[in-house]
Amino acid sequence: MGWASCLPYLYITIFTLFSCTYLLDQLKTLELAELQQLNQAIQDYLTLKEDAAKRMGAFHQALLTSGLVRQIKKPSQERLNQRRLIHVEGKPVSETIIEERR
Repeated sequence: MGWASCLPYLYITIFTLFSCTYLLDQLKTLELAELQQLNQAIQDYLTLKEDAAKRMGAFHQALLTSGLVRQIKKPSQERLNQRRLIHVEGKPVSETIIEERR
């Protein structure tokens, strides 16, 4: 695995840092009432996320306790949209696969 395979992750990290810096800079332009509105919106969002995490935790625990599963794996950190598309000449790969299975 060469350094080039790290580029997508480096790009995402830089983009995230840029986005956070941009947002923090934008906070400086807001009035007090706008900051209070933003704070309330963030608190509401955090409450929803925490509630969802608690429900998911309870669901996972119920699955484990019932014996339906032995372990709960964490989702992959690789996002589907981080995958690069490749260009393939000729007919679609799906058609080739279907033909080969016949």
